[in-house]
Amino acid sequence: MTDPQRQQTGQDIRALEGLEAVRLRPGMYIGGTDVHALHHLVYEVVDNAIDEAMAGRCDFIQVTIHADSAITVSDNGGGIPVEKHWQKGISTLELVMTSLHAGGKFGGGAYKVSGGLHGVGVKAVNAVSEWLIAEVHRDGYIWQQRYVRGEPQGEVQAIAPLPEGAPTGTHITFYPDALIFEGVRRDFDFNFKTLADRFREMAYVTRGVTIRLIDEREKPLPREMTFYFEGGLRSFVRYLNRHREAIHEVVSGVGEHKFTMLAEGREIEATMEVEFAFQYTDSTNTTELAFANTINTPDGGTHQTGLRSAITRVINAYARKMGFLKDRDANFTGRHTLEGLTAIVSVRHPAPQFESQTKVKLMNAEVSAAVSSVVSEAFSEFLENNPREGRKIVEKCLNAMRIQDALDKQRELLLGERKSLLANTTLPGKLADCSDRGMNSELFLVEGDSAGGSAKQARDRHFQAILPLRGKILNTERATLNRILDSQEIKALIAALGTGIREDFNIEKMRYGRVIILTDADVDGAHIRTLLLTFFYRYMPDLIRERRLYIAQPPLFRLEYRKQVRYFYPEPNVKEEQLLARALANYPEPEKVVVQRYKGLGEMNAEQLWETTLNPANRTLLLVTSEDAAAADQTFEMLMGPSVPPRRKFIIQHSKEATLDI
Repeated sequence: MTDPQRQQTGQDIRALEGLEAVRLRPGMYIGGTDVHALHHLVYEVVDNAIDEAMAGRCDFIQVTIHADSAITVSDNGGGIPVEKHWQKGISTLELVMTSLHAGGKFGGGAYKVSGGLHGVGVKAVNAVSEWLIAEVHRDGYIWQQRYVRGEPQGEVQAIAPLPEGAPTGTHITFYPDALIFEGVRRDFDFNFKTLADRFREMAYVTRGVTIRLIDEREKPLPREMTFYFEGGLRSFVRYLNRHREAIHEVVSGVGEHKFTMLAEGREIEATMEVEFAFQYTDSTNTTELAFANTINTPDGGTHQTGLRSAITRVINAYARKMGFLKDRDANFTGRHTLEGLTAIVSVRHPAPQFESQTKVKLMNAEVSAAVSSVVSEAFSEFLENNPREGRKIVEKCLNAMRIQDALDKQRELLLGERKSLLANTTLPGKLADCSDRGMNSELFLVEGDSAGGSAKQARDRHFQAILPLRGKILNTERATLNRILDSQEIKALIAALGTGIREDFNIEKMRYGRVIILTDADVDGAHIRTLLLTFFYRYMPDLIRERRLYIAQPPLFRLEYRKQVRYFYPEPNVKEEQLLARALANYPEPEKVVVQRYKGLGEMNAEQLWETTLNPANRTLLLVTSEDAAAADQTFEMLMGPSVPPRRKFIIQHSKEATLDI
């Protein structure tokens, strides 16, 4: 036990050498040790290659997922320097790979703009990799150095002459360390689609650069996708809206903004580049993407603020000038001008300031005014030259304003009803609350009254609450907010959480630490799960963003052999028959094994449900994330939206992967 009276001494201060700090606190550098952080390793290395592209030295990047799940990122840039460093006396390559905050992005000469200004990215990857090989093609040779958990295994060596005419560049191959990423080899791996979606974004934002993704795990032939886009953000917006009905052509613009910044203790004049594109559709959903030096900033920041404020201000000015808004009318707010908007903004800044090493939010104050200026000029000109489209945009905002006003009044009426719903915890189909509060408490959303009854008996009443849902909830992708708030099941769900929805959502008011979706392992269960995910993604996205939404994994099979019972759970990309065959292969006498396939949660008694699905010591929970907002938005629009052809195409493409559930 620590003595509170003892004074701290020098013996208590620990100096972390080299990359030890990264291995000790990986969350500070790569955002954690989960599957999201695993993919972040790839992004950090690719970001360096993109920096070379922005400097005009690279136009091709290739990412390869090898059969053993090692990753190679190759580019045809200038190659990391290998000569002895003038300060440290070791190879510059070794310094770049092992010394925190060392790199070519601090002096200002090598890169005009860069995504990796912290100088930590590739070093963090090196630190949390079981092994990493850095190979550089430059100065007439192929240079190489190998590392184990961040430690060099010998000096940088020239292993072969560079063939005549061969391009220069850097090739980084790494394998994540299972000591850091506990799920590697067992629970998670690199996801081709996740990486492809990210690289598609990068190719749109970095015009003139080809990005190729190859997956050697696919047999008999590798899977491959290549991205190259000349249209930039205009093309990106069209891609995002391909399943929606646009009400006008894409509005876009590019501009430069000069400003004064501090560099090495003195003021200098600098220039930032701004690019944006946006388009309104007939949808009620909003899609916003923001990039800083090609880095996706999912939490937005000052560039997103500048875009939003400019759009709202220009629409208000135009609406009053054209008489759509009268003197007595209130101005539009962001609540009205965001509805149905698909917008992307990208800035290139010589010294971006991010909220953290994982670069989720841009913080530079001067960016907001710069973006606002570029957007205002281009959007005002568009409205002056396109009065028909301008009228459609204003009418879209007027309709959103009328609906919001009506909903504000309805919310006041619903407030009393929500309080009564929270108080009623005993009626079938309603909330069975828990006694504890705080981050350890859990709300299970359970499919049906039967399963809900079993869950209520099986749960730990101290920290686990149960909310049974009758039938399939409303498809909120197609419904208006008025209709959504009329749904009894959704009203009960909103009331139980206590957070409100959309702009009223406040995660600080959430009554539970996490929400867990618990449905049957069949087609109906999957459908209900998708409907719930659609609702949370569209109306409570912060629940996902704050990593507080989970999916429970009940077992598929119960195998009993000589009074010994084992449960088997779903596995990614493994069909049920394959899973069962593999499970039975563990027994000498498989014909004597009693197999029970759980079609529904109601088939398990309370003890079994607790043991397999509710008990934190034994259960498996899947964290719901939307790491790529654009891809998630497209998936929900395609699967749950009103447009049938994209959904039909998806079903046909994936029909061979499906199995009948009868």
